[in-house]
Amino acid sequence: MVLLAAATAFSACKVTERSGTKNYIYVQKKGRENKQWKLVWQDDFNEKSLDTSKWTRIPPGGSAWDAHMSSNDACYRLDNGLLYLRGIINPDTSVDKRPYLTGGIWTKGKFAFQYGRIEIRAKLECAGGAWPAMWMLAEQNKYGKYPRNGEIDIMEHLNRDSIIYQTTHSYYTLDLKQTEHPPHFGTAKLNPLEFNTFGISWYPDKIVFQLNGKDTFTYPRVTGVDPSQWPYDQPFYILIDQQLGGSWVGKINPADLPVQMIVDWVKVYQ
Repeated sequence: MVLLAAATAFSACKVTERSGTKNYIYVQKKGRENKQWKLVWQDDFNEKSLDTSKWTRIPPGGSAWDAHMSSNDACYRLDNGLLYLRGIINPDTSVDKRPYLTGGIWTKGKFAFQYGRIEIRAKLECAGGAWPAMWMLAEQNKYGKYPRNGEIDIMEHLNRDSIIYQTTHSYYTLDLKQTEHPPHFGTAKLNPLEFNTFGISWYPDKIVFQLNGKDTFTYPRVTGVDPSQWPYDQPFYILIDQQLGGSWVGKINPADLPVQMIVDWVKVYQ
């Protein structure tokens, strides 16, 4: 096991440059984009509790996606190598007056990467108002306030849909309304009640979205347009969360709760 760990560390050093506090930012070395991927970071959720060296429970916020985020233990469970992120009816509104609570984790301040491939194997449960998401935000403030640093949505699922959405957001798409030059999102069909592998392959000139190892949608870097079209030249951190409600997904049906996203593993290659 010691030799295996040493070999893994050595191979990681060959493909990535690490920086930041405790070397948590992984930047793929130049020229690696056309070579074979090597595993540089992963979590199989095999421990009895969440690995806090890698993840933090997402705190509540003022946006639709994090309006119900909570650190309440009822929203989290680790069992037999699976992480359960739950959307529930709040069991005690005397402490927290919000009617619903949701679980989510992020690697902010603990792991971020620039270029490479991420894959997340998970199963999505369905419910009215359910909005499970896997996505990425910039770790460093290179270009200014959101949305100037961009957003990469590996997967978003709504209600009981048989499709997922895979999207990029930026100042270029949101403020300049350049959503078709190039198209900034795609959809892919799936059975949400089965385990699926969601991912992207991220290059200096394109982001290739994937489902179960197959390419589904590509967002390219375009020349001759506003530079805000490509803020994806910096490290991003990972978010995985079981969201509820909001104007896009619609009203929450309490009769459908609890609802869960069940995560098997997360792997990052460079």
